[in-house]
Amino acid sequence: MKQFIVLMILPVVIFAKIHYAKVEPYDTVTIKAAVSGQVIEADSTMEAKNITNKRVVHIDDVLDHQVLLSAKESLKLLQEMRIINQELHINLQSTTQRHQRYYEKLSKLNTASQTQKDNAFSIYTQAKTQSLGVHEKLLNLQKQILDMQDHIAQLEDAIAKKSLFLYGEYLYKLMVRKGDFVAIGTPLAVIQDTRRAKLTLFLDEEELRDISNKKIYIDSNQTDHTITKIWQSADEHFISSYRVEIVIPAPAERFSALVKVELK
Repeated sequence: MKQFIVLMILPVVIFAKIHYAKVEPYDTVTIKAAVSGQVIEADSTMEAKNITNKRVVHIDDVLDHQVLLSAKESLKLLQEMRIINQELHINLQSTTQRHQRYYEKLSKLNTASQTQKDNAFSIYTQAKTQSLGVHEKLLNLQKQILDMQDHIAQLEDAIAKKSLFLYGEYLYKLMVRKGDFVAIGTPLAVIQDTRRAKLTLFLDEEELRDISNKKIYIDSNQTDHTITKIWQSADEHFISSYRVEIVIPAPAERFSALVKVELK
């Protein structure tokens, strides 16, 4: 009788549920346009290829480059004007200080007439007013320079966003063609990270117990893989199960193969 009970319990301990999962790319992303404009380059022959350091979509940026060139020339002129006014300001400050010293010295002399003193004070205040005027101009120039630098940065950012470069990603699908007009948010391409792969399982609470100590078997072969992610809330479709992801090496040939997965 005892032997019979042991035999009835052993299968529960030894056997685990069998799951089937598709070998998927590690990540799939839809790239959307961050700026608007007409597509002047989009080569559909690059689909289904791993692209390394190559532009796959180019939105018209000719006018942006022209405006950027003008903005940089304007910035250069503003900076030259600032240098000239800085030198002028230094000279005016020196002149103002000299007139101030002369006025202060003259104002203490009893032998100097009031007219002489008034004239000296007038010359001093005029020099000081000129110095302050140039200082104010310098502040305005500095603000214009900062504004122009911001404008240049915005133009450069817009130009950069009009070219979609891939650096080792797999171009799954190109969603625009040459001549299309795209608005902000228009999907441009679907890319995938095929340097790694992942398996997605849906496990119940019983299977999640002590999961960190369970081995992962793929097609009946024990592996060293571990659980990468475990969702803490039940899946919206499989309401009694929790989503689990396992990261594995990329397959030698193709993705989307169906594999058998066991946790025990």
